[in-house]
Amino acid sequence: MHASLSAGQTVLGSASVRTRVTIPLRFPDGYEVTAEAVTFHGLADGKEHVALVLGDPAAGAAPLVRLHSECLTGDVFGSARCDCGPQLREAVERIAATGGVLLYLRQEGRGIGLYNKLDAYALQDAGLDTYEANTALGLPEDARDYTAAAQMLAALDIAELDLLTNNPDKAGQLRDLGVAVRFIRRTGVFATDDNVRYLHAKAQRTHHTIALPDTATVTALVG
Repeated sequence: MHASLSAGQTVLGSASVRTRVTIPLRFPDGYEVTAEAVTFHGLADGKEHVALVLGDPAAGAAPLVRLHSECLTGDVFGSARCDCGPQLREAVERIAATGGVLLYLRQEGRGIGLYNKLDAYALQDAGLDTYEANTALGLPEDARDYTAAAQMLAALDIAELDLLTNNPDKAGQLRDLGVAVRFIRRTGVFATDDNVRYLHAKAQRTHHTIALPDTATVTALVG
């Protein structure tokens, strides 16, 4: 596919492919695509992350890759409090169209876990934003580390990629880990009345590249 990431592997510790299996995917809106699900041995955090290989990653100059953090409420139950479900749906189709990989990372709640995320939701209902709620619980604003993601890419022989994200921290961490991020491709903006405060916090606090709804709407909802 692409040049190996041997330098990165030396720093990270090597991971290897464990299994590959074909899975036909079907989304609630009827979109269907076939993915190759890949599991790994030797990931640094010991979690069961999985890669979905979509289309032909070797077809272009660099595969399109998304690091998608698990979100049970959004990905599975369709919660409108975040944009995770729509981003996952968009990413699968865009990656399949050009060829690449979606890394589905077991990092619920930006790494704090499901129960803590739901506790943070309760604090958000009381007026805190998503980052303030985490710190009020004594937790990091964002606990995610992408070392395992870099290991997965190395095991898949991907050293250079285009990254599908609005989060500059993902690109920064991957580059620090030895992965060449050629271009950053923005995801869509999936704003609703239920998640606009959340999106606003991401844009303001962690500089996500999100084109927010009009200023009057945001001010009314976050003010």
